Amino acid sequence: MLILEGRMTTVTKDGTKREKTEFGRDRRRKHHHWLVSVYYADGEKFGRVYTDKDKATRFAERQRRSPVVKTARVTQVS
Repeated sequence: MLILEGRMTTVTKDGTKREKTEFGRDRRRKHHHWLVSVYYADGEKFGRVYTDKDKATRFAERQRRSPVVKTARVTQVS
């Protein structure tokens, strides 16, 4: 896999280059995955993957209310 000009590119076996599509354009995919990364004040990290964005967002909000959590972030991983 190559990264050219900020785009992901895959090199196939015959040497041709093929650009990867964005997550929202893949019709085979039935659901997306959301990673919740929680960073604690003591330097520890924790991650949990959800298939429902609302559940991931609620978990991150709940973690942010804790006094020992520095940041909680939700990112789409697939």
